[in-house]
This record gives sequence, C-alpha cells and structure tokens, in this order.
Amino acid sequence: MRDTLRDEILRGVLPGGYQLRQEALAERFNASRVPVREALRQLEAEGLVTHHLNRGATVTSMNLELLCELLDIRVALECHAAKLAVPNMAERDFQGMEQILADYSASEAVSEWAEYNRRFHLALSAPANNRRLRMLVEAYCLNTDRYSHLAMSQATGKENPQHDHYEILAACRRRDVGAVVSLLEAHILATRNEIKAMAREDANFLPQAAV
Repeated sequence: MRDTLRDEILRGVLPGGYQLRQEALAERFNASRVPVREALRQLEAEGLVTHHLNRGATVTSMNLELLCELLDIRVALECHAAKLAVPNMAERDFQGMEQILADYSASEAVSEWAEYNRRFHLALSAPANNRRLRMLVEAYCLNTDRYSHLAMSQATGKENPQHDHYEILAACRRRDVGAVVSLLEAHILATRNEIKAMAREDANFLPQAAV
C-alpha cells in the first residue's frame, strides 16, 4: 500500500492537494484502517503527505522554499553517507555505479533520466551499511526528483550532471573521501541554484508552487 501510494504520488497520478481519505484507501486496498494510517504516517515522514487538523491527509504540494530546504537536507544526509560509504566500497560497487551512468548516458528518454540519477545517488550511499540512513537518503532523493529533475533535464540536458557524476565516481575509486564529499555537496547545491534561477525565469517551473 505505502509503496503503491508513494509511486503514484511521485509519478503525479495523485497531485499535490489530493485528499487521501482513510475509508476510501481501506476499501481500495482491502485493508483495515490500521495499515492505512501507518502507510500515511510513513509517507508523511518522507514529506509526501501532509496531515491537516480538519481535512485529514493530503498529498503535499511543493513550493520553491520547501524544495530548496529538501535539497539542503540532501546535502547533509548524502555527504554523511558518503563519508561512511567510500571506505567500504568494493569493485562491484564501482562497476554498479559505472553501469548506471552508462545507461543514463545511453538513454534518450528524458523521463528516464531522473530514475538513473536516483539510482546513482542511492548506489553511492548504499555501502555506508546504515539502513536508516539509506531510507532517509532515499526519501529525500525521491522527493526532490519528483519536482525538479524532469524539468531541469528538459532545460539543461544531462551533460553537466553526468560530468559531476563521473567526477564523483573517479574520486570514489581513489578512495578520496574529502573529494567525494566536496564534489557531492557542490553537485547538489548547483541543482538548488539552478532551480532558483529557473523559477525566477519561469513561473510555471513549479506548477504547484507559490513562487
């Protein structure tokens, strides 16, 4: 249930502001209200659902300020994960990231680029061997990609982010933790700055936002 709802929110099937009624969800998934409440609680923790005192749960609507806050949190989470992960990386980790980037480069479908970006960032943090940290990284990667990556890819292409990714991977192979952290922080903050610039130029960049 949680995974299905998350996927529908991330793909925009359930748009910002959509009301998530517990009764309807329980009927849809043939479940009691207990697992429904738990699924909504977990999605709220990921920032995908907002609870209102009198309205119940709705899909979270994004705005520029919130998106930039999420990207700042990504910096903290992913850089800490990288510090833990790089010393643990083995050859299969490097090869896995190389394959993701090769598929990313080969893809001509803009709609696929966000998924390859997400996979790379998760693969980068996975060797930290910290399940809760990985869950947090995944939640914030998913949430920011939901709003930003498709529009940015359409506007800027994949050359710049891919250049950053390959630099990060090369630093991982050298086991240069400091360089990985520095490059990763700059990469995410560049995304934040690009989003701000695009939002200034195009009021429809975040259609659910009050920019």
